[in-house]
Amino acid sequence: MFSFQELSEKFNQEFEHPHFPETPSTLYEPGNYFLNIGGKRIRPVMCLLGNELFSDIHPDAYQLANAVELFHNFTLVHDDMMDAASLRRGKTTVHIKYGDNTALLVGDVMMIRAYEYIQKIKSNHLSKILQIFNQTAKEVCEGQQLDMDFEKMEKVSLDQYIHMITLKTSVLLAASLEMGAIIGGASENNCKQLYEFGKKIGIAFQVQDDYLDAFGDAAIFGKEPGGDIKQNKKTFLLIHALEVATAQQKKELDELMQKESPDKVEKVLSIFKECKVDEWAESLKVKYMNEAFEHLENIAVMDKRKKPLIELANYLMNRTK
Repeated sequence: MFSFQELSEKFNQEFEHPHFPETPSTLYEPGNYFLNIGGKRIRPVMCLLGNELFSDIHPDAYQLANAVELFHNFTLVHDDMMDAASLRRGKTTVHIKYGDNTALLVGDVMMIRAYEYIQKIKSNHLSKILQIFNQTAKEVCEGQQLDMDFEKMEKVSLDQYIHMITLKTSVLLAASLEMGAIIGGASENNCKQLYEFGKKIGIAFQVQDDYLDAFGDAAIFGKEPGGDIKQNKKTFLLIHALEVATAQQKKELDELMQKESPDKVEKVLSIFKECKVDEWAESLKVKYMNEAFEHLENIAVMDKRKKPLIELANYLMNRTK
């Protein structure tokens, strides 16, 4: 068995080979540029972890992992366009560097390339994997649309936000584990428990992400805190603050969200701290982590086989950037 870190290194070595032909270079160079920016590659490694939980890693798991990573990058290229983002991991985004039209096509061809990798899977599980992959891809798009819809809504409930995050972020993490498990020969119940583990980890991951955006150390986090606040995003933190704030605090938050000012982030964070949003976020993260580990406990394999998944969960939850 390999550890989470070892599998990360193995996948990164595997993913370094070219994924696109040379021509037309005006399409494929931007694609390679974006893939070479790098990233944590968490989702494809989860495919390998799902397989390894039940059996030795099958070559099909690497084809699946390549597909998942390309699909994830497709969503990032298009997300950057929708968010009008100029930087991704400190590098210029594709639509800024090469133009909107090229960025659209780069995302599209990444999705097509993902299906080409899935098509290489030789096992008798291909039909089931395609079903899960397609359902997940659709849900990710639904989550992205809900995220945009929320920007126009005056009020978003915590349940609505969790539903959106589940679709936008969690289902791909969960599906990556489940599809890997299918290749590993897991039973239907074990697949279900592993999917729920991934889903709950995904929600906890987003709570952590929202927290870091607001309260993260700029020197460690790699960017100034408060990006979500500047964009008036309805995050876990803002939603909870509006639920527990006094009438005066709500009034101040509403006013701050409706205008731009040099001290906007500072003032919003001050209200967040008064409402103890930081402490609440930590407890919410722990709640979903505990639920995730309950599902992991219910998977019928030896405990030592679960160790790499525990390493993954701890890595995601203890990260500072």
